[in-house]
Amino acid sequence: MAKAATKTKWKSRAVTRLIEAGSMTECSHCEERVKFKARERHQQVICNVYVKNVWDRVEQFHAPCYDEADKPFGEPAD
Repeated sequence: MAKAATKTKWKSRAVTRLIEAGSMTECSHCEERVKFKARERHQQVICNVYVKNVWDRVEQFHAPCYDEADKPFGEPAD
């Protein structure tokens, strides 16, 4: 007898990444541009947001803004 497939429950999650050259996004918290600076290695938090177990959108934050927003999508993974 075949084993029944289990349905994956998707939930929103966050990761921390370096801001890359050419970044053209806005921070979901402060609404300022998340921008690359050549001599500084700032980080951003990128969040995949799921609503009712279905992917809905990506939100991006400056790393300090994500903390100020009380980490709305959980502790970011590295």
